[in-house]
Amino acid sequence: MGELRSIASPFVASGPTGVAVRTRLKDLAPGDETVLRVVGTHLGSLASKDLKARCRDGLEHSGEMWAVRKRELTPLSSSRWAGSITKASHDQWALARRCQLAHLQNLEAGVRTLTHRLSLPVGQKGTKKAPGGYRSQREWHAKSRRLRVLQDRLDAARADREAGIVHVVRGGKQLARTRHHLDAAQLTESEWRGRWEAERWFCQADGESGKRYGNETIRISPDGEVSVKLPAPLAHLANAPHGRYVLACRVAFAHRGGEWADRVAANRAIAYRIHLDTGRDRWYVTASWQIPVAQTAPLEAALAQGVIGVDMNADHLAAWRLDIDGNPTGSPRRFVYDLTGTAEHRDAQVRHALTRLLHWARACGVKAVAVEDLDFAAEKTREKHGRRKRFRQLISGMPTGKLRARLSSMADQTGIAVIAVDPAYTSRWGAQHWQEPLTSTTRKTTRHDAAAVAIGRRAQQHPIRRRTTPPPQHRSDAVGHRTVQAGPGVPGREGTRPRIPGPRTRSVPPGRGANAGNQNAQHRPGRSAEHGSWQQDSLPLSL
Repeated sequence: MGELRSIASPFVASGPTGVAVRTRLKDLAPGDETVLRVVGTHLGSLASKDLKARCRDGLEHSGEMWAVRKRELTPLSSSRWAGSITKASHDQWALARRCQLAHLQNLEAGVRTLTHRLSLPVGQKGTKKAPGGYRSQREWHAKSRRLRVLQDRLDAARADREAGIVHVVRGGKQLARTRHHLDAAQLTESEWRGRWEAERWFCQADGESGKRYGNETIRISPDGEVSVKLPAPLAHLANAPHGRYVLACRVAFAHRGGEWADRVAANRAIAYRIHLDTGRDRWYVTASWQIPVAQTAPLEAALAQGVIGVDMNADHLAAWRLDIDGNPTGSPRRFVYDLTGTAEHRDAQVRHALTRLLHWARACGVKAVAVEDLDFAAEKTREKHGRRKRFRQLISGMPTGKLRARLSSMADQTGIAVIAVDPAYTSRWGAQHWQEPLTSTTRKTTRHDAAAVAIGRRAQQHPIRRRTTPPPQHRSDAVGHRTVQAGPGVPGREGTRPRIPGPRTRSVPPGRGANAGNQNAQHRPGRSAEHGSWQQDSLPLSL
């Protein structure tokens, strides 16, 4: 058995640091929609110019430059609008830098893999830890050309990062490219233009504690009245004092409405964003605020009532409940979701599956859910998996980061702890040690169900390998539980046990003893040993 990599200890994942809730702006008057469109277009143009200025500053940006940009935007909007625009530009630039670093690391991994495989002879076999050479001279030549392409991209990306250059598209790069493929997207030019302009609007304002209802720019009163502070050039559109515009509709937040109302009553900071869903032609307002990070429970306390191990797959969550000793109880559960379609549909599918999982956990009385700490950032590259295109698409479509974030946020409201475990060998060892023993005539245990058991046992810090059933008392010592379970410090304790030749107990099955070949020595009924006194003489040849 090869050398196994070290396995990290399980830990309780931290809870969310913020809350975002959304509600619909119903029954808007025609004048309300017109004002929102004008405000969004005006502020969106300012946001585009400010983002361009922030990208031009690059690494030389400083607090003084930030103040200069804000002072330039203030006469065209207001002091608070200018603060929201400049902060959004700074956050978008920082996000682009992080994405640029991830792209660099991806290119470097591809170059390393191609360089290694091209240095090997054609047709050389690989190992489990390192790939071999390419299978033909034609493939070797194609990969050598791709290596030059990746090296050029890597050099360009490194030069941009050193110079502080980022590439950002307000409205989204995907939507911008859709303009050239309207037939494939089933959109007309006017429909695309409407989406493009709506995505580039800017109508969001940061909150401020101590101010009335927690936000002076976009204000929502406890009774649901929505008012917007108009920019200075649009002050003539106001229908309320102090340059404000009050919408005709009233809003109410169904989810976490009590928390929102408490913050509004206490004048605590709440950020708002008004946006248009062009697909449904509906206006929405999103409220968000920060919350203190909840103190995570100790690992032992979270596992006091057992744990539910969850194995995430491309189309479902496989879950199994384990007791405090690491034994699977009951039957496995499967929570199916569909990750095709739009992003909103995929997100709703993930939330629905997690909701059912948490409801089941509460019904079982379990206070912890164990999941794998998956990260496919380095495992889904084209150079690593080669022709396995379906597998690359599979792992690329698994929402590992979104699922972890959703689960930790939703579990925080139900009092259930989320335990992250190392994903090494869980599927392999789960299938090896648990799939067959848990399969019966009425239940077919899948590989994913067995992996869920392995994940739960690792969260409980139990070895994944099963304990061997002790022999009966009349064949063994009667003074305790005898087992072959290896200790925590034994190397290779998760490996397969060596086959011991010979009979496994003192009882020797019939026909397997020392005298198995001598039928007369066994003294069985009907054997020649019982009729030794009777013998037929040979017939005479003549009389």
